[in-house]
Amino acid sequence: MPKTDPRESLGYLVADLHRLFGRVFDRRVAHLDLTRAQWRALKSLARAEGVTQVELADQLDMEPIAVGRVIDRLQKAGFVERRADPADRRVWRLYLLPPSAQVTGEVEAVAQALRKDAMAGISATDLATTLSVLDRVRENLTQLDRETRGESSPKS
Repeated sequence: MPKTDPRESLGYLVADLHRLFGRVFDRRVAHLDLTRAQWRALKSLARAEGVTQVELADQLDMEPIAVGRVIDRLQKAGFVERRADPADRRVWRLYLLPPSAQVTGEVEAVAQALRKDAMAGISATDLATTLSVLDRVRENLTQLDRETRGESSPKS
């Protein structure tokens, strides 16, 4: 079988890594009774509280209606609240409630352990090179995405 150019399989490898990280992570956090969409929403809100449901959907690459269902469940569990936007009464902003801190702390501990386990046997130098290359690929793809949406490049 002829050897393929590694660049031809990069997307598949990244997709496989994403799928496997998700699968292992889901098993490790199963005791917390959170879906992957729920913990991703909590993590995004921890980084940027006060976003709207539409903004959160964009961050998570999900449809707003699907994010609405996720937020409904998180609100019912006491992790998130919706607050009216003072400037636009049609808009609700999303905020974390105190009980979310414990579960997000537990999720982060699992994530750190998984990253450590996944990187076992990889030197710091190899990891730094890999991350640098992947960052560059992300920059290239971000630029291509902007171009295909008709957006200009950010000013450097």
